[in-house]
Amino acid sequence: MTTYGSFPGTRPRRLRTTPVMRRMVAETRLHPADFILPAFVREGVGEPVPIATMPGVVQHTRDSLKKAALEAVQAGVSGIMLFGVPEEEKKDALGTPGTDPDGILQVAIRDVRAEVGDDLLVMSDLCLDETTDHGHCGVLDDEGRVDNDATLERYAEMAQVQADAGAHVVGPSGMMDGQIGVVRDALDQIGREDVAILAYTAKYASAFYGPFREAVASSLKGDRKTYQQDPANVRESMRELALDLEEGADMVMVKPAGPYLDILARVADAVDVPVAAYQISGEYSMIEAAAEKGWIDRDRAIFETLTGIKRAGARNILTYWATEAAQKLGRQ
Repeated sequence: MTTYGSFPGTRPRRLRTTPVMRRMVAETRLHPADFILPAFVREGVGEPVPIATMPGVVQHTRDSLKKAALEAVQAGVSGIMLFGVPEEEKKDALGTPGTDPDGILQVAIRDVRAEVGDDLLVMSDLCLDETTDHGHCGVLDDEGRVDNDATLERYAEMAQVQADAGAHVVGPSGMMDGQIGVVRDALDQIGREDVAILAYTAKYASAFYGPFREAVASSLKGDRKTYQQDPANVRESMRELALDLEEGADMVMVKPAGPYLDILARVADAVDVPVAAYQISGEYSMIEAAAEKGWIDRDRAIFETLTGIKRAGARNILTYWATEAAQKLGRQ
C-alpha cells in the first residue's frame, strides 16, 4: 500500500542532487576579479628566490615580477600588492629605502606600471617593517618603543614617493593611530587625489604571520603587540573601522582572514565601502604543508577557504593563490 505525506515532507537534498543543480543554487560565487596577488620583489638577486616556508612562492627579481604581473592580468586578477625587500646593508633605523625614489619597492612599482599600465591595479605596502634594521613598522624612540607620530611623518613621505612611482592604491599596514588621515592629506598635498587608500583596519597580532617574516627578510626582534590588535577584541576593530572611514579610507581590510571571519562579517555589515581580507602566509603554508603530506585535497581546501572568506563578506581577497585560483575558475 502506498503511503502519502510521509515524513520528511521537506527535502533540501533535492537541491544538491547534481553538480549543475548545486552550481545553480550556490549563494556565493568566486570570480577572478575578487583576487589580489601579494608579491615580493627582492633587491640584488639574479633569479627568483624560493621562500622555504611558503612552497610555491618566491622573492621575485624585477623581471620575474613583471612576468607574474602579466600572468595575473591574463588570469583576470584585479590587483597586485607589492612588498619590497631591500638589501640588508641598506636597512636603517628610519627605513630609508622606503622613501628613496630608487628604493626597490618604488622601482618595482614603476616596472609593473610600465608592464601592465592600468590593466592591473598596482598596490603598494605602505609600512616600514621591510626597510628598518629593527624590523618594526615604525620609528623607535629612545626607549625602543614605536613612536606613533614620528612614524606618521615617515608614512606621509612614503605615500608620496609610492604615488609618484605609479601606485594606484596604497596600503598603510602599520596600525599607527591616525595613519589614514595623514596619508590622505599627504597624497592630496601633491595633487594625487586619484590614489586610493586600502586601510588595514583590523590587523591582528597573529601567530600566522610566521612565514611572512622569511618572505620579507624581517629583522624583527620581539613582537608588535603594542600596535597590532589583540586577537581577543571585537569592539576595538569596530572603533578602528569608524576612525579609518572618518579619516578617508576608500577600502578597508581585515587581516588575517580565516581566524577572523567573525570580524570580517561584522565589518562588512557595517560599511558601504569595499571590504577586503588578507589570507596570510600562515594560512597558505598550513594548507600547502598538509596537502604535501597527503592529508587534505589541496584544490578543494583552497577553494573552500576562499569561498568562506567571500561568504563572510569580503569583496576582495588578498591570497597567494590569486593567479592560480583565477586560472582555474576561468577554465570552469
